[in-house]
Amino acid sequence: MTTPRTPALRLVLLRRVSTAGQIDGYGLETQEADCRKWARKIGGVRIVKVCTDGGITGKAADDERPGLHEALALIAAGEADGILAPNLDRVARELTVQEATLSVVWAHGGRVFTVDHGEHLADDDDDPMRTFVRQVMGAAAQLERGIIAKRLRNGRKTKAAKGGYATGAPAYGQKAVDKELTEDSTEAAVLEQMRGWQAEGVSVRGIVARLNEQGTPSKRGGKWHPTTVARLLNPDARAAARQQSAAARAAEREQTKRSRADRMLSRLT
Repeated sequence: MTTPRTPALRLVLLRRVSTAGQIDGYGLETQEADCRKWARKIGGVRIVKVCTDGGITGKAADDERPGLHEALALIAAGEADGILAPNLDRVARELTVQEATLSVVWAHGGRVFTVDHGEHLADDDDDPMRTFVRQVMGAAAQLERGIIAKRLRNGRKTKAAKGGYATGAPAYGQKAVDKELTEDSTEAAVLEQMRGWQAEGVSVRGIVARLNEQGTPSKRGGKWHPTTVARLLNPDARAAARQQSAAARAAEREQTKRSRADRMLSRLT
């Protein structure tokens, strides 16, 4: 008598990188190799699709990540039994997005596996420690990443305060050479000319007109605008603009976090 063969577990292999540094470190090929090695070791697993999010932050929700979106769609359609990833960080780096993703998979009867842990079992009211341990580990990983990011930001701020080049585009009149700021003689001459016109009583709009008429390019190579010239000639205006931009970016980040989780959780209703 022939023993019935157990159907292979159909899994979608999910891999992700968000920066060039990760591509050089734990890259897509390495992630896939680790997952396939795990599948061979476990046995009874068939990889039905490899879904990739390349150069996309793990904080992004599934509708901003085509690879994750495709993986969830395959599970919802019954074409896959679950997801296999190197670790939960590759599924989603932010805890709220990670938990929302797991909830979506489980809601469709899917299963979640990672190479470093095995199966992540669905939440169970009779085993609250299961949820607690997973979320605490996720929160700890997120805290560690946050501390590292803060340390890097503080290092850039300290370097910038000492007059060094930290990050981003150098200010007009400067350029970065070997990761250090140095004077851009061409731009410095234009800036000096602008200050000379200002001392003569020429208005900001008048300075803009002169710069554009003589074909002097802005920092990015385009035409000059009054706000740009005002910031260069007025330190107070420049500082206020930086503060306003920083506040706007912070508000946008907070709103993005909330909307990402809301969009993913809405799939359960």
